[in-house]
Amino acid sequence: MDAEQLRVACLAFPGTFEDFPFGPEASVFKVRAPGGSAKMFALSDLGSPVLSISLKCEPDLAEQLRAAHPEITGAWHMNKTHWNGVDCTGSLPDDMLRDMIEDSYDLVVAALPKKDRESLGWSRLAQGSDA
Repeated sequence: MDAEQLRVACLAFPGTFEDFPFGPEASVFKVRAPGGSAKMFALSDLGSPVLSISLKCEPDLAEQLRAAHPEITGAWHMNKTHWNGVDCTGSLPDDMLRDMIEDSYDLVVAALPKKDRESLGWSRLAQGSDA
């Protein structure tokens, strides 16, 4: 997956946008429901020669993925319990990368208030609570 494909994959979900709070080299992908606050679900230096992305992940799954794939590690400068760093230079299938991006988005949206989840059209009821 190249940088543009990665950007497109991150922006494919409702309420997502790209932001640059850490400077022009760090693309931060966030989700925001109308009227709600923005929450980060992905971070990448899309201009890096070694493309990688930091993605939120359920802690037990994060450990399993790291054990099974050397391309997946604890994300640099992030809480390694909840964030994976993923090498996007070709070793992992694009479908797997897309699934991990979607899982990260889902984890963040699941933590939003019910009205925000509903305004995004998010209906993965098994992922989030009704609170």
